[in-house]
Amino acid sequence: MHPRKALAVPLAAILVAALTGTTPAAADTPAIKVENNATQPVFSRADAIKQTVFVEVAGTDSDNDGAPDRVAVDILRPKETDQGLKVPVIMEASPYYAGGNDVANHPVDVDENGNPLPTLRALANKLAAEPFDGYYDNYFLPRGYAIVLVENLGSGRATGCPTSGDRNETAGPKAAIDWLNGRAKAFDAAGDPVEATWSTGKVGMIGVSYNGTLPNAVAATGVEGLETIVPIAAISSWYDYYRANGGVLAPGGFQGEDLDVLAKYVLTRENGQEACGALMDQITATQDRITGDYSPVWDARNYMNDVGKVKASVFVVHGLNDWNVKTKQFAQWWYALAKRHVPRKIWLHQGTHMNPFSLRTVEWLRQLHGWFDHWLYDIDSGIMREPQADVEIAAGQWAQHRSWPLPGATAVPLHLGSGQRLGLIPRPSAKESFVDQKARTAEQLVEATGADPNRLAYTTGELPADVRVSGTPTVSVRASFKNGASPYLTALLVDYGTDVRPNGTLLSTGQTYCYGQGVPGDTGCTTLRVLGTAATPYKIVTRGWLDVRNRHRPDRTEPLRPGKEYTFTWDFQPTDYLFKKGHRLGLVIISTDYDYTLRYPPGTEITVSPGHSSLRLPMVTPSRW
Repeated sequence: MHPRKALAVPLAAILVAALTGTTPAAADTPAIKVENNATQPVFSRADAIKQTVFVEVAGTDSDNDGAPDRVAVDILRPKETDQGLKVPVIMEASPYYAGGNDVANHPVDVDENGNPLPTLRALANKLAAEPFDGYYDNYFLPRGYAIVLVENLGSGRATGCPTSGDRNETAGPKAAIDWLNGRAKAFDAAGDPVEATWSTGKVGMIGVSYNGTLPNAVAATGVEGLETIVPIAAISSWYDYYRANGGVLAPGGFQGEDLDVLAKYVLTRENGQEACGALMDQITATQDRITGDYSPVWDARNYMNDVGKVKASVFVVHGLNDWNVKTKQFAQWWYALAKRHVPRKIWLHQGTHMNPFSLRTVEWLRQLHGWFDHWLYDIDSGIMREPQADVEIAAGQWAQHRSWPLPGATAVPLHLGSGQRLGLIPRPSAKESFVDQKARTAEQLVEATGADPNRLAYTTGELPADVRVSGTPTVSVRASFKNGASPYLTALLVDYGTDVRPNGTLLSTGQTYCYGQGVPGDTGCTTLRVLGTAATPYKIVTRGWLDVRNRHRPDRTEPLRPGKEYTFTWDFQPTDYLFKKGHRLGLVIISTDYDYTLRYPPGTEITVSPGHSSLRLPMVTPSRW
């Protein structure tokens, strides 16, 4: 045989293999196209193969029917995968594909004995999505990716039961990854076995909210084949979603929701109540809305416990004004990943609980494309040489930084003083008191001028220069409680000064951007949007809550002696914020936070010793004032 005839693989295929790390294809086998160190859209979305399989979750029988649970998996892949092309997977797991049920929230008003009063209201609808209704298929499938959607246990066509973040829910998408790597069983609707012969075994998980939480959970198992995750507005510990420092707490906008409410909401499988009713009752009985203490229920839903098992790279995205999945969720995950030198990247935006695709579409697709090409195709896209952090400091004002918190951020103590002053120098000051109430919101208490019987407020003078806060603030308050039942201390970090600020909305620019291939009912185009803004006289930058009975540990309630002083120290939700020159920086201390905490009978008197209390802010360039 002529030596040149022995080369059964064309040179072009060898070059692709060198760029992507894939096995060279035979001469008649389709291959991806790489130009400018990026996969190119050469495959047809319209001709894509769609199939559904049911993956067996070995070792998990959450509905106790004697058979392993199964998850429904919808797959969309290039038709060339039936001709020998092997592709990686972009996966989104969700309990919302089948919608949700009407479920009553728990009461939040508490009687004299500390028990909730029996008044309920309906749970507002959460995010629901239709399969392949997003942008992954239009943009990524033509570039050589399969899109896989996993219907979580207890929802839609899956069996098993939902448990709001417990290990069985993690096992569902993990089993799908195992199947893509030949380690798990799957069946078609007729019950015949199905293998993922088209899969390279490499998986990237992505999603928003619950759909972003599942990537964190699965990555914490260390499953082989999960190469990267993109958790957007995601939970890292469910305790910090429904509790805070020993106290019962609501996610923003969902007062009274808890583990059982969410589990019942996504329990959309056939015969769900019959199969899972007892488990729902067990969650209700064990979640503990009385003390709010950390317990084994919460420990089983704490992915921080297993962050050391994370092998996947992580691209974190979170809204700095997200009060549903609060910023502690991303920050504690990020800090732990950094400590373990996990390859990572972060986007922090000024939006609320939202998808970055809706916020900064073109740049998001550029970076996400580079990220998936790098981690799923081994292409040197350059994404890992870019700065690690993209931070939006004001609406539309983005900057890249070497890391986050911003390098150079240093904890600076600000001391409470007489005359409602907050400053760098501690001064002796008389004790001050306020009385808890449960009818006024934190916003109403912050905007009140002058002395107010229901809160204490301390402010700096006008700032002589801009002050950038980046990281997790903390507060330490010396105080006593008497004549009431409320166990909460709430701290509010406030920017006093009229300014134009994001208001939580998205506004259309009137421009249409076509990002991918369209199909009937899905054009592959979107309207570009920007954050809405409004002029406001102040902004609550971040909040922190403490159940004072848990002053030492979140898992242990310790009574207080009425009138005895204690030192209480707790954290705020992490933030990145610019206090502008001429504004005043404020600390407001209240007890009940109407929109977040339980609401005890009014009347608790709280006396603070300002001279023994302080606020610590992680400042990037602290000024002397």
